[in-house]
Amino acid sequence: MTPSSTPPESSADGRPHTHEMFVVHRVFRRESALLPRLVRAVPDGATARAAQVSAYLDDYVMGLHHHHTLEDELIWPLLRARADAEDLVVRMEKQHEHIDRSLAAVAEWAPTWGRSADSVAAQELASALDEHRAALEEHLDDEERLVLPLVAEHLSVAEWDLVGRRGLETLPKNKVMLALGAILEDATEDERAYFLGKVPLLGRLVWKAVGRRQYAASCRALRGPLDGEAGR
Repeated sequence: MTPSSTPPESSADGRPHTHEMFVVHRVFRRESALLPRLVRAVPDGATARAAQVSAYLDDYVMGLHHHHTLEDELIWPLLRARADAEDLVVRMEKQHEHIDRSLAAVAEWAPTWGRSADSVAAQELASALDEHRAALEEHLDDEERLVLPLVAEHLSVAEWDLVGRRGLETLPKNKVMLALGAILEDATEDERAYFLGKVPLLGRLVWKAVGRRQYAASCRALRGPLDGEAGR
């Protein structure tokens, strides 16, 4: 997905700033595309590297699950009650279930591959991740096209902001700068200014002094083996 050059919508009109979700979705789109490539790039038997990629996969799955749980708890009930959107909400819930099933297939192979770096397990895991990505992309497309306009119309700013606040509350402290880096990586200048503007002053200072380098180093360590891939 190519970041839009259009400035993010303003919530000055009293409506939720739903463009935030497009930026967050961009993270899941990018990482779900990277994961099968990372798995396929691990040499047979390279257990240390497999363990590193597996740990990142665990973080991805946890983050996506938490993201969808917040939608299930904080968005779908309000749209059901206010937007006459029962069919659409059911569609979103079924897509979440489809994504969960795709991740169950990932979970079948990830522990074995993470311990052994076996080439057969790698192919099975990468294929499961490809299927997961297809299910996820369908859901994100529908959510952006069909759900977010209803959110802007039927949820208050406070109700929408609660979704983001709850997302931060359970984020481990040692993951905060990495999460911020993931959001800012493909953001436009306007989007970067918006998200950094929501970070407290101390957090912005930490990001500038430490966080940027921490995120860049993490990306190099994780994605380095992909640098030589053709057509990247």
